[in-house]
Amino acid sequence: MLPYGRQSIDESDVEAVTGVLRGDWLTTGPAVAAFETELARWTGGVPCVSVTSGTAALHVAYAAAGVRAGDEVVTTPLTFVATAATAALLGAKVVFADVQPDTGNLDPDAAEALVTTRTRVVTAVDYAGHPADYDELREVADRAGAVLVDDAAHAIGSTYKDRPVGSLADLTTFSFFPTKTVTTAEGGAVAAADPERFRRAARFRNHGLVREPGEQRFPGEGGWHQEVHAFGLNYRLPDVLCALGISQLRRLEGFRARRAELVERYDTLLRDVPGLTLPARRAYVRPSWHLYPVRVRDGRRREVYERMRAAGIGVQVNYLPAYWHPVFEDLGYRRGLCPRAEAYYAEELSLPLFPGLSDAEQDRVAETLAGILR
Repeated sequence: MLPYGRQSIDESDVEAVTGVLRGDWLTTGPAVAAFETELARWTGGVPCVSVTSGTAALHVAYAAAGVRAGDEVVTTPLTFVATAATAALLGAKVVFADVQPDTGNLDPDAAEALVTTRTRVVTAVDYAGHPADYDELREVADRAGAVLVDDAAHAIGSTYKDRPVGSLADLTTFSFFPTKTVTTAEGGAVAAADPERFRRAARFRNHGLVREPGEQRFPGEGGWHQEVHAFGLNYRLPDVLCALGISQLRRLEGFRARRAELVERYDTLLRDVPGLTLPARRAYVRPSWHLYPVRVRDGRRREVYERMRAAGIGVQVNYLPAYWHPVFEDLGYRRGLCPRAEAYYAEELSLPLFPGLSDAEQDRVAETLAGILR
C-alpha cells in the first residue's frame, strides 16, 4: 500500500541518533537545547520548548496561556481532535467557529462572531500547511483580550506575508509525528515570544518544577531542593529524539522544496479531472505542504476512497469535524454547528504526499484517481 505520508530518514539521521546512544545522555541533555535552538531558526528567532508530541504541545500552550475552568477557547472543528481536547481537559468550554470554504482554515469573521468576555484563547489551525489569516485573527484576539494560538502541526517552514510560522501568534505549536514534514518519531514543540509564557511552558512540560533558588519559597532546604508551585506533567522530549530532530531540521528546506514540487505536479496532473476541486492557495502565503487535500464532489468521496485503497493507494480523510466525536456529542455539541466545515469534510480526500514519493508513483495516483472520476 502506497501511504499518504511517511517519514524521510537517511544515514545522517541514523548517525545523529546513534551518536547520542553512544554518549552519556538519553533523556534531557545537550541535544534538547541544541534542537530548540535549531528550531528557533525556523520561527524567526522565537524561542521554543520541545515536548513529547503535538498533543502535548497544545496542552502546554493552553496551560501557558492560562486556560482554566470557565474559560472559552474558540477554534476550528476541521482539525485532529487534540486541538479541542487539550483545552477541554483544562476545563475550558470549546467554541467551534466555521472555516473558510476554500482553504479549510478558521474564518476570522466566524471567530469574531463567537468571542465573548470569557474567551481566553483563539486557536487557528494551518490546515494542510497553509497558514490561516493571522492579521485578521490577531485583530479578533486583541479585541477580545484573548491569546492567539497557532496550531502549526502541519506548517513548519510555511510563511505568511513573508513572516515565518512560529512568529505569527502568541503561542505556536508544532508536531513531529512521522507523517509530518520533520519528525522526531513522536514529538512536538511550543514557540512563545513572551518570556512569562515561555517560562510557564517550560515548567509545565517538566512537572511544574521550580529549581531557581530566587523563586523558591524555601530556598535554604539544600542543593537538591526543587518545588512545584503549579501542577505540570512530564512532557520532556529526550536527547535521542532531539538528535533526530536536529538532523531533520537541517534537511527541512529540501523537504519543503520536494513537497512543493509534488504539489505543482499534482496541480498539473489533476487540473482537468471532472468532479475534483484542487487545494486553494492565497497569494501572500508560502505553504510548506503537509497534505494535498482534494475535494471529491457529487457525493463520490467514499466511493473514491474505497476504490483508491483497493488499488493500493493509501488515501486518507482529514478530518472528522471535532465535535462529531462522541465525547463532544455527550457534552451537548450537535451536527450542523459549522456547515462549511462539515461540507469540506464530506468531500475531502488527502492524496499521498511525502518527499520520497517518486514521480512514477505520483503519476499512478493521478491516473488512478482520474480513471475513477472520468
